[in-house]
Amino acid sequence: MTQSRDSSPDADASGSRIPGFYKLDIAGRRKEIAARAAIDEQEILAAVASGGLDAGTADKLVENVLGTYSLPFGLALNFRINGRDRLVPMVVEEPSVIAAASNAAKMVRAAGGFSAEMVESLMTTQVEVYEVRDPARAVERLESHAAELLALGTRAVPNLVERGGGPRSIDVRDIGQDRVVVHVHVDCRDAMGANLVNSIAEAIGPRVAELSGGTLGLRILTNLCDRRRVRATCRVHAKDLTLAPGPGSEPPRVTPTGAEIVDLIVEASRFAELDPYRAATHNKGIMNGVDAVVLATGNDFRAVEAGAHAYAASSGRYRPLATWRRDGADLVGTLELPLSLGIVGGTLRVHPAARLSLRLLEVTTAGELQEVAASVGLASNLAALRALATEGIQRGHMSLHARSVAAAAGAGDDEVERVAAAIAELGSITLEEAGRQLAKLREER
Repeated sequence: MTQSRDSSPDADASGSRIPGFYKLDIAGRRKEIAARAAIDEQEILAAVASGGLDAGTADKLVENVLGTYSLPFGLALNFRINGRDRLVPMVVEEPSVIAAASNAAKMVRAAGGFSAEMVESLMTTQVEVYEVRDPARAVERLESHAAELLALGTRAVPNLVERGGGPRSIDVRDIGQDRVVVHVHVDCRDAMGANLVNSIAEAIGPRVAELSGGTLGLRILTNLCDRRRVRATCRVHAKDLTLAPGPGSEPPRVTPTGAEIVDLIVEASRFAELDPYRAATHNKGIMNGVDAVVLATGNDFRAVEAGAHAYAASSGRYRPLATWRRDGADLVGTLELPLSLGIVGGTLRVHPAARLSLRLLEVTTAGELQEVAASVGLASNLAALRALATEGIQRGHMSLHARSVAAAAGAGDDEVERVAAAIAELGSITLEEAGRQLAKLREER
């Protein structure tokens, strides 16, 4: 049994606030998290060492396996979501993403943390029929037989029905060129649900073709799961936007006031709302956080990406998934996106790191996991906009990237930080400069 993290917002003995965590070595971090989450330290080590997945297990997941490919597994801190502290596992290769999300979460925490909710919780599967001679009549017949089709779909997923899920409603669409599509909206409970909804589509397909008088076409889910949406919101006090940047970043040369930063972030939000070129990068910053949580928990980040960007363009114009406004002296952000995640089945059954992630998060439903992922996405967006509004995105990002460059130049564990600091200070974060600074460091010893 893991200990509860419903502690006071600034408790140090539990919860997601761990001052100085980044200063610990890897063994120290594992020890700290093991104590906080009441998980055996050896279990954490086994789950994340060398990627947590052996070649034999990988061979059962995909085809033509040669080995495994590891990515960093880290923790975002400071997150308080719906009044509960969460230690958030993130799998990502890009420097600054975890530090930036943690720093943004600290700002939001001071105003009470993130609020998140599922707007709807239904996955959608499609049944297509084409060569329909009378589409209007076909739509009418299919709608009049909705109860029958739902019953057919229900019989296809008895285990889901036992868990309280199953098909809930049907929509019928005439999409032109003698094609009609039936959408079945399904409550998948705590599963991502791809196999479940596809089974439903297969089950009702022949009857849809018969009722429509058309030829049966594709039967498969849509990743534009706009009936499974999550909304996250947060508030930031202006004074907290001037907090020191995360580890590895340098303070901006000129520090705007908190009130000025609020206005700069609002203007950056409006830029994304007006220009799809800016909106694409705005949304990429959101997905930095979302995808990292999706990967850590063994879910399908490609499906999540497809749904998010399709939803962003669903009005006919590509728009930002998150927007920011001034509310009095505060900054308020809102994010809404389709998000289909599961906490049972799939990779979760076989990947130790994915199972560890869910234990660290202490989520008990897929909805809770979706709320966490959306909150991390909103935090990532806040961090990016704040950086753009103050120091520019590159300065802090490259300061963190300097460690990777130092390691690539051959710096050892006890040399990386010093070489990274030297090349960051010089403003020349290149492999060549890292090599020079490493040689200089070794000469001085």
